[in-house]
Amino acid sequence: MSASNLPMVVPVKHAWNRGRIIGQKKPLQPKHVWAIRVRLEIAGAVRDLALFNLAVDSKLRGCDLVRLKVADVYAAGAIKERTSILQSKTSTPVRFEITEGTRKSLKEWICLPAMIGHSYLWPGRFHDRPHISTRQYARLLKEWVQSIGLEPSAYGTHSMRRTKVAQIYKKTGNLRAVQLLLGHTKMDSTVRYLGVDLEDALSISESVEM
Repeated sequence: MSASNLPMVVPVKHAWNRGRIIGQKKPLQPKHVWAIRVRLEIAGAVRDLALFNLAVDSKLRGCDLVRLKVADVYAAGAIKERTSILQSKTSTPVRFEITEGTRKSLKEWICLPAMIGHSYLWPGRFHDRPHISTRQYARLLKEWVQSIGLEPSAYGTHSMRRTKVAQIYKKTGNLRAVQLLLGHTKMDSTVRYLGVDLEDALSISESVEM
């Protein structure tokens, strides 16, 4: 039998990335952030609003965000304006701000009766899981972006980590500040993470007059 007459082989399983947008996930734009906030407020999703707001402010990796404890952000009956944690990936500390809107949503969440007795900020539903998983966090993010009409496969948990620093870099061009905020030990990591290229450098240069 010639090769041209052989039956076509159809794979049993589809490729894992079929129909998905792969590669570096995009940061949310300011209009997207506000649209998601409004949706969550209208829905009365107290936990999700607090989680979303803190994800934007903290710029933490998903694994560090889900492991946050109440004591990391709350002390003496008030939400801290700034706090720091030890990153699980690099074992180095990173400091971040908690803006007024985020403090308000966190206070509302922490003061709910359902939070009594919980040490983790985002407690899990099962006894063997003290806090939500990164997979649960990723699923929530997909729901958030889909609720405002965005393609969910274009965004991931690193989109939240990039969202605020992308705007900071766009407005200031200060890579060193972004490096410190992300907790990167090397500038090269920050450059790759933001996707900085020659066009970015030229745009910054063009905005400076001598």
